[in-house]
Amino acid sequence: MIDLTLEMAERAAKAALAKAKQLGTVMTASVVDESGRTVLIMRGDGAGFLSTETSKAKAMAAANFRKSTKELGDMVAKGSPFWSAAPAVLKGEVLPSIGAVPIMKNGRVIGAIGCGGGTGEQDHECAAAGAEAVGGA
Repeated sequence: MIDLTLEMAERAAKAALAKAKQLGTVMTASVVDESGRTVLIMRGDGAGFLSTETSKAKAMAAANFRKSTKELGDMVAKGSPFWSAAPAVLKGEVLPSIGAVPIMKNGRVIGAIGCGGGTGEQDHECAAAGAEAVGGA
């Protein structure tokens, strides 16, 4: 069942971009549903051209693994066999780099928001602000 609406995705992306402005950086926010399908990509003025791809791949990772990419990045850093093989299988569709969080509703993941354009910490802060705008991070 798809619970993430376009209106919710817009609210999340706008909150993420507002947080980026507050932090003094530019940002792209990508919102996907629980299956990783794109709902919305919002590229802030001045955001890099690759940020649309990286923010979406981060959101895909957070939605599909049901964790923030900050947590996933820690798992990758530990060098598990899964994450050694994953890039070849996933072909760039999933990026476990800091900057995305699941969007929750009633304790269930309904999607994710990924951000790109700032530092990893800025991306994470913006994604968390976006998720919080629609129900929690």
